[in-house]
Amino acid sequence: MKLKTFYFTIVCALLICSCKSAQKTAQNASLSGNNSQTEITVRTESVKPVDISERTLYGFYVIIGSFRSIDNARQYSGELVSEGFASVILENENGLFRISAGGYNEENAARAKIAEIRTKYENHGDVWLLVRK
Repeated sequence: MKLKTFYFTIVCALLICSCKSAQKTAQNASLSGNNSQTEITVRTESVKPVDISERTLYGFYVIIGSFRSIDNARQYSGELVSEGFASVILENENGLFRISAGGYNEENAARAKIAEIRTKYENHGDVWLLVRK
């Protein structure tokens, strides 16, 4: 009889734990919109504008492309301008060239721009958020 009670207790404990895990998973899914498209990659980097005329530095940048070559970055930036983006080329501390589709001082504004880009431009779904050091 004690063995049955022991097994029953173990089964009940497992059920309770699994219910809590399911609740947490459901809670996390509702917070993230349960859609991988709403998840935003965030990286913190020290960046500077490549174009000297760009004097304004923002705290948050919407990054739409990255390149090792400045020539490739400039070509892609030109393509983005033809699509209607106001792109800026930034260089990080590792020599990578980040193509920004917008700079913002408010994180929520940058996240809204990312959502807008993902909605309007399917080919730019890998856009991400850069937080300037």
